[in-house]
Amino acid sequence: MTEPIDVRAVAEALRATRGFAHKRDISDVVAALGRSLPGGHAALAQAVPIGDDCAAIPDGHGGYLLFAIEGLVEDFIVRMPWFAGYCGVMVNVSDIYAMGGRPTAVVDALWSTGMNPADDVLRGLAEAAVRYGVPIVGGHSNNRSERPQLAVAILGHARKLLTSFDARPGDLLVMAADLRGEYQEPFPYWNASTSAPAARLRADLEVLPLLAEDGLCRAGKDISMAGAVGTAMMLLECSGVGARIDLDALPRPDGVPLLRWLSSFPSYGFVLSVAPAQVAGVLARFAARDIACGVVGEVDASRQVRLRAHGEEALLWDFGSDAFIQPPALAEAVPCP
Repeated sequence: MTEPIDVRAVAEALRATRGFAHKRDISDVVAALGRSLPGGHAALAQAVPIGDDCAAIPDGHGGYLLFAIEGLVEDFIVRMPWFAGYCGVMVNVSDIYAMGGRPTAVVDALWSTGMNPADDVLRGLAEAAVRYGVPIVGGHSNNRSERPQLAVAILGHARKLLTSFDARPGDLLVMAADLRGEYQEPFPYWNASTSAPAARLRADLEVLPLLAEDGLCRAGKDISMAGAVGTAMMLLECSGVGARIDLDALPRPDGVPLLRWLSSFPSYGFVLSVAPAQVAGVLARFAARDIACGVVGEVDASRQVRLRAHGEEALLWDFGSDAFIQPPALAEAVPCP
């Protein structure tokens, strides 16, 4: 039986999610940083503007060093310290691959009360580092903290970039996700990683840099805590475009309600903007790895994001009147390429 979908109610619910709220905070942080730098927001210019999964620094040989960091929320560390440590590596690895790169090494910063929960966090970090083949090469620790905190940074390299700034009107939005998993209850984390063969995890991620290097895709993001639609919104805003997204077409695990899936963070999930002539090739690459993948929308010049389901349509966001992650001053100082 097809799940009934009230597309207007879905749009309203998404706007109220914690994932959307956290992403909207990016605008305030970047705006404050720009106000504090000599030269303002123009000083934030880099190979790709602020708003992508990683900083990209030209390496002088035609490629790019990739640098990123992730922090884990405190309630997650307290309730699931091993998995929080594991995710500290996993999400950073995903950011590197989302940019068309391959990871080199990670460092971590850990605050704890003695070795509780530091021991479990570190075991999770070590397990993920082994499974993803990314060494932990250093970090910082403080075992005299009142509350546990964790941040993990990663270094990688890309021969050719995938960015959030190169989607174009006429492209098709493609979503890929590994549905061979389960939720880490009670959190919205779809875990298709910890029980998968390590060699398969690495080979599945290798699809992304190969898409970039073979010229099949130029824009993409890994699905974050904003969920599939929120991640697509970040990509679209950075590229100065809009889209219609078909909720009926989203790859989704059997039996998972739509709204829960839209608020989920999958261990393997990407949204890509692909030229129509390249879509068949992109879908084939993911299908060869048994990754669920499909066309979920069309990119247009509207700078609006509209949701469709069962023949109904609703406006989710209008970037022209309400920024999502980019403060207006940054958009003006660092125009999209």
